[in-house]
Amino acid sequence: MTVKKSERLIVKFITNQASQEEIETLTEWLKEEENQIVFKDFVKTNYAIDSVVNTFDSTEVRKQLSERIQKENNVFQKRRFSSYYKYAAILIVALGCFYFYKNSNLFHSKGNVVVPRQDEIVLQSENESSETIDTSESKNLTDKEGRIIGKQEKNRLVYSNASYNGKLVYNTLKIPYGKKFEVQLSDGTVIHLNAGTSLRYPVQFIKNQNRQVYLTGEAYFEVAKDKAHPFTVNTQEVDVEVLGTKFNVNSYTEDVSTDVVLVEGKVSLYKDKKTTENQVYLTPGLKGSNTHGQQKISTESVNTDYYTAWVKGSLVFKNASFESIIKKLERHYNVTFINKNKKLGKEIFNARFDNEPIEVVLKYFSDSYAIDYKINEDVITIN
Repeated sequence: MTVKKSERLIVKFITNQASQEEIETLTEWLKEEENQIVFKDFVKTNYAIDSVVNTFDSTEVRKQLSERIQKENNVFQKRRFSSYYKYAAILIVALGCFYFYKNSNLFHSKGNVVVPRQDEIVLQSENESSETIDTSESKNLTDKEGRIIGKQEKNRLVYSNASYNGKLVYNTLKIPYGKKFEVQLSDGTVIHLNAGTSLRYPVQFIKNQNRQVYLTGEAYFEVAKDKAHPFTVNTQEVDVEVLGTKFNVNSYTEDVSTDVVLVEGKVSLYKDKKTTENQVYLTPGLKGSNTHGQQKISTESVNTDYYTAWVKGSLVFKNASFESIIKKLERHYNVTFINKNKKLGKEIFNARFDNEPIEVVLKYFSDSYAIDYKINEDVITIN
């Protein structure tokens, strides 16, 4: 295992974001005594642990480790439970310092751990009433008359496909920084909503009318095919019309452009009113971009994976300025960056992070590009 990979696994374990496979990889690596030394040195250096690292409550650590293994391993308990305990002794010896990490204020007082803000997902109905969504819950969704119109399945809403000929009734989902969410509309269209996104959509679509939704932020669409009812995504700058396809729309107000990346099918983009002259068509693998305030929509071939990786929790930066990178990090982790290094803001970087805690991301930039930073709870200052 490379040094970079081992460091990432250590940080992910410490911040409770390591998967089953990653825990097992780390414990296998820690079977070597020299790796245990590397581990302790890394934790002491990066998390300000002093001599207390060698005096910990092993019973408490064993209990916490057992609880964590049980939690991670519910589905595969019979198949893999024994392999975790095979490494338990190694982890108890090498990871004793986690007791202090999880049970004292030492780290937080030293300012070494990011403490993101926790904002709520909000569902706003047509009559302006709002409710917060608890993603640990599953329950029915009802309208103002008390009729069931769908259900919440933890981190997604699913609307029922009931026949409806009345007036359009809109709901609005507001996703805060640091969270993502999913909604399935009444026609079967699935929409993945990124952090800092607002989507306004009909609770039920009406027969003989086009399907329309309104987006601010970023979303990945899997539109249900219906030739009789075209589907339109309205943003502040560009409208996207489809019949049935998969595509990503990035339309944050603070960004300089609206970008539409087509994965499957065909879409048309247009500004203002649609005419035969002002439509730009995309085929799979093309990105359509419109700089805010301008009329022209440009197109280019792209690797669509770069633009849709966020749906699975990954962050991909390709020829991206540091200024744009920290904007995405703010949304993804719900933190605030203060960049005092203005020259750095224009520098271009390439990087990919797969479901990494922000501590790993910061360490990567610090180690690879000698970027100096300080943490104060949810505020990260770049010097």
